[in-house]
Amino acid sequence: MRRRGVTVILGALITALLAAGVMISDLPYVILTPGPTVNTLGSAQGTEVIQVTGAKTSSSAGELRLTTVNVQSKVELVQAIQGWLSGEDAVVPRELIYPPDRSEKQVQEQNAQEWKQSQTSAETVALRELGYPVQTYVRKVTPAGAAVGKLQENDVITSVGGIAVTGPTQLTELVRAKPVGSALTVGYTRDGKAGTVVVTTKATGDDKTPRLGIEIGTKQPHPFTIKIDLDKIGGPSAGLMFTLGIIDKLRDEDLTGGKVIAGTGTIDDNGVVGPIGGIPQKLNGAKDAGAKIFLVPEGNCAEALRNAVPGLPMAKVATVDDALTALKTFTSGGTPTPCSAS
Repeated sequence: MRRRGVTVILGALITALLAAGVMISDLPYVILTPGPTVNTLGSAQGTEVIQVTGAKTSSSAGELRLTTVNVQSKVELVQAIQGWLSGEDAVVPRELIYPPDRSEKQVQEQNAQEWKQSQTSAETVALRELGYPVQTYVRKVTPAGAAVGKLQENDVITSVGGIAVTGPTQLTELVRAKPVGSALTVGYTRDGKAGTVVVTTKATGDDKTPRLGIEIGTKQPHPFTIKIDLDKIGGPSAGLMFTLGIIDKLRDEDLTGGKVIAGTGTIDDNGVVGPIGGIPQKLNGAKDAGAKIFLVPEGNCAEALRNAVPGLPMAKVATVDDALTALKTFTSGGTPTPCSAS
C-alpha cells in the first residue's frame, strides 16, 4: 500500500509540474488588444503631432483620433484564456503577425517603414486637397533622345496631346498609347511660363516601346513645411487620419464640428483609403476615447459590422473625399454613408 501511495503521489506531482509548465510556457499565439488613440490635431507626450512651419494654422474644437492595436507577443495559457473570454481582445496565431520567415525585429522595421510612408502619402494627398497639385517634371533629357533640344531639365509636363497630365504613370500611358514615331504635342511649364512643343517618339535599341527620351520625377511645391512627430507606432493604418489632420490644420474650416471623430485606414498617393487589421480592437479603443463616429475603410465594413460597438456609428469611406464628405455630413447633423455587409 505504501508503494502504491508513493506512486500516486509521484504521479500527481508530475502531473502538477507538467500543468504548471504548460501554464507558464509561451504559446504560438499573440493577443491583440485596443491600443491608445491619438488626436492628430493635438499633442502626444508634450509634442505637437502635426507641425506646420511657414503657414498660418487653425485650431479645432474637436478631435481627429487615429486608432491603434497593441500586440502582446508572449502569451501564456492563462493569458490566452483571458483573451478568448474577453469581449475586446483577440487571440490569433502568431504567424499572422510574425511570419515564420521573418523575425520580430524585421516585422517591426517593416512597420516603421510603412508608418513613415503613410505620413508621406498623407502629406501628398492633403496638399493636393489644399490646392498644391503633384507636378511631373523632367529630371534629365536623355542624350540622343526624342526630346533633345525641345524639353529641358526642370520643365513641368502639363499635358500630352491635349490631355492634362496628373502624374508620371498617366504620362507614360499617354506616350505609349501611340506607336513609335508618333508626333505628340507636349505641354510644359518652364520658369513659370507655359509652352508646347511637338516631340516625335523614339524607341531604344530592340525595345519598341515609344519614348519621349526623358527621365521624370515628381514634386509638389508649397510655401511651408509639414512634420509629423509621433513615435512608437508602426504600420500604415494612420494614413487617413494624418491626411485629415493636415487638411484641418491648414484650412480655416473646422472639420470636426467640435466632436471627437476617430478612424483608420491606409492612404495612397491617389487618396484611396485601404483596409487595415485589428478593426474590432480599434472600434473599442475609439469608443473608450469618446468618439462619436468612426471612419471605416470600405474594405473593412463587413468585419466592422460583425464587431459593431453600441453607441458608435460607422461611416464607410473609400477615398479621402469620401471621408471629407462624411465629416461634413455628420457635423451638419446628417447621417454619412454607413457600412454595409456587401
